[in-house]
Amino acid sequence: MATQLWVGLGNPGPQYAMHRHNVGFMACDIIADVHRFGPVQKKFQGWFQEGRIGRDKVLLLKPATFMNESGRSVGEAMRFFKLDLDALTVFHDELDLAPFKVKVKQGGGHAGHNGLRSIGQHLGPDYRRVRIGIGHPGHKDRVNGYVLGNYAKAEMDPLAGMLGAIAYEAERLAEGDDARFMNDVALRQQD
Repeated sequence: MATQLWVGLGNPGPQYAMHRHNVGFMACDIIADVHRFGPVQKKFQGWFQEGRIGRDKVLLLKPATFMNESGRSVGEAMRFFKLDLDALTVFHDELDLAPFKVKVKQGGGHAGHNGLRSIGQHLGPDYRRVRIGIGHPGHKDRVNGYVLGNYAKAEMDPLAGMLGAIAYEAERLAEGDDARFMNDVALRQQD
């Protein structure tokens, strides 16, 4: 039984709750809910929950440091639990994927994502990412307002469907079967 740290990226505060940039927080919340994780604790400069997914112990963390300082919170939790980078999975919004597409990637750059940049500065780039597509607004000048904008009413059903699929297929992720996780999430979204 391995211990894993799953981190959802977002910004703290109710005014950010439905921002596209907070979809990592949303993923953690539904995973905790579906898999009946323990109560939320204030730890590691964030909100922390413990639970099990399949045979694995999964620690969920939502840094409360604001996106561009996420690495401080993640680094603190990694050191506390003496985890290696292969135990870390980060859920984040991804401009370069179509809305509601979900892809898993091992390592890589940060593509201008301040949360990933911060984690990379604290821990290096070699961790697993669950990239949650939010689409691109079309022009780089519009990116900031777009990622920090709320999901539209018309997006609520597909958003809920995607988050549910991530939570229900989380056991594949815990097992390290990234390909099956991606495939099963995509299949669930077709229903």
